[in-house]
Amino acid sequence: MADVRVKICGLTRRADALAADLAGADYLGVVLSAGFGRSVGLKNAAEIVAGARARKVAVLVDETASAAEEAARSLGADVIQLHGDEEPETIRELRGRGAWTLWKAVRARTLDDLARAVDRYGDLVDGFLVEGWKEGSKGGSGARVALAAEPLRALVPEGRDFILAGGLGPDSVAEAVRTFRPDVVDVSSGVERTVGAKDHERVRAFVEAARGALAVAGGKAR
Repeated sequence: MADVRVKICGLTRRADALAADLAGADYLGVVLSAGFGRSVGLKNAAEIVAGARARKVAVLVDETASAAEEAARSLGADVIQLHGDEEPETIRELRGRGAWTLWKAVRARTLDDLARAVDRYGDLVDGFLVEGWKEGSKGGSGARVALAAEPLRALVPEGRDFILAGGLGPDSVAEAVRTFRPDVVDVSSGVERTVGAKDHERVRAFVEAARGALAVAGGKAR
């Protein structure tokens, strides 16, 4: 298995984005839909990630294709992460508007939640972000996935990324990587001092723990 990739999400400050980039994060996530604790205005999006080499992720909730395109372009996004109840046609239209990668987020209370999402979006997106379920949340609640790893992983179609999110931190990510074998791990509140303000040492520790999770003497754990 290749090394897991790391996404630091909920970035609201350029200093935090640059620290995550320096720590070796593969993706930098910015919430561009309004009304959430870490939402960033479109006018400020590009400034937050300016100078970073990592891929940029526009995190969106129930936007139209036109609004999603505008938000993604404001960030210079490589990836669009969709957390709402988007219609497949909206995602299909968004696919045709740019060369970005598309991830669909799923709050999984049961395996059927992911199975239904795969049935609905499997031929439209490049990956599924799976997080724990919490009443009244569209995502980013910090709820851990409380499902068996192997059947969950098996539902993700071949060739699609499996992004694991929810309740991860520097002390828990290594075990999560070994258990779930995701392609990407995603963290926001788990590396924060306060909402929207990252702790740079925790960011560094998270990246190191994720990357070292499968390392064993003489090679990689399989």
